[in-house]
Amino acid sequence: MTHAGIDVTAEMVRDLLREQHPDLADHPVRFGARGWDNQLWRLGDDLAVRLPWATESADALLRKEHTWLPALAPSLPLPVPVPQRLGEPSTLFPRPWIVTTWVPGEPADRAPVTRGAESAETLAAFLSALHRPAPEGAPAGRHCRGPLAAHSQAFADGLASATERGLITDPDGVRAVWDDAVTAPEWTGPALWLHGDLHPANVLTTDGAVRGVIDFGDLCAGDPACDLAAAWHLLPDGAADRLNAAYRPSADAATLRRARGWAVLKALACMHIGEAGVRGLPGGKTTWGPPAHAAIRRLIATRR
Repeated sequence: MTHAGIDVTAEMVRDLLREQHPDLADHPVRFGARGWDNQLWRLGDDLAVRLPWATESADALLRKEHTWLPALAPSLPLPVPVPQRLGEPSTLFPRPWIVTTWVPGEPADRAPVTRGAESAETLAAFLSALHRPAPEGAPAGRHCRGPLAAHSQAFADGLASATERGLITDPDGVRAVWDDAVTAPEWTGPALWLHGDLHPANVLTTDGAVRGVIDFGDLCAGDPACDLAAAWHLLPDGAADRLNAAYRPSADAATLRRARGWAVLKALACMHIGEAGVRGLPGGKTTWGPPAHAAIRRLIATRR
């Protein structure tokens, strides 16, 4: 079901294609996955149809991907879902939708990275290629908006709630990581292209190694520390340092300190979403909890 209460089926997806992209309508259609914002339907072997199913903000995010990602994708060393077609709202479906390339693999929240050294190098190469100065008019993000300190209230609320629910057993350790991060000098370089939401559900693995990155709805320009935070969420123990060493140009100490703060912020959010899944609440994702807990543990263990 979508946010509007519309039952999306394979036949409906096929009807949408017949209406707006008839040359694709004969490809086999089968259900792929249901993410936070979108439903994903496989279209033959090489394509996918993404339709917003819950959050109203997904409409603008899909259009953003369609506008910006095709120009960035050729320079990226990992497969990404490159938009091929845009579907407009119609009587069949009242929201925009897109056709993208299909990226094989399993989300890392369900198939975690086990080949840490290889994946650290892979992610470092991906982020080094993506983190280039963004042009004037590049979009702003939802999660990576503004300096880290601007998110202090969200951190305080998230930590208090997680501690109250028994999700955090060392709140002082978490607070120490955050306090160090927010006192680091702010980013003064150009606003760089960022994925903006690089958590385990948006990274694909095969045989324990990173093989693709998906969901660029939060593509934005800003501080690279926000994306570098993924090292603690995605990689096994000890591999974050390898990613940071391979990333180019090398991140300075202040950027790595801010990255740890962004990692704490993301982990707290994902921890709550994971707990909601355990409780069977709408929007909950049980698989988001374990990587978030692991990230907090790694960050505390390696705090300054």
